[in-house]
Amino acid sequence: MSFYDDIGGRSTIEQVVRVFYDGVAGDPLLRPMYPEADLDPARERFTLFLEQYWGGPTTYSEQRGHPRLRMRHAPFAVTAEARDAWLHHFRAGLDSADLTPEQDEQFWAYAQHAATFMVNTAS
Repeated sequence: MSFYDDIGGRSTIEQVVRVFYDGVAGDPLLRPMYPEADLDPARERFTLFLEQYWGGPTTYSEQRGHPRLRMRHAPFAVTAEARDAWLHHFRAGLDSADLTPEQDEQFWAYAQHAATFMVNTAS
């Protein structure tokens, strides 16, 4: 069984992403990094990415190709402050999900690593 299946599949990923983007929507530092007026397309892309990353459907790559995360985020000044804000909202998303401590630890470790990897600008 994949981690995706183990945590409850799409419904769990959607929960994490929904709470995350609810936080981003009101964040003065992060919101400008999402140029679309409606965050729904970003929510769906992130949901598809996380599904694929954790062993679920490969729809993300089928629709968008290789994730190329650093390249896709290059147009934005991702500072340590932005990383910390992103992690704050992601932590809220994880806290809203019904994960075991072990699942939470694994998901959170990935989020911390990925967020730090995206930093591309000194504060």
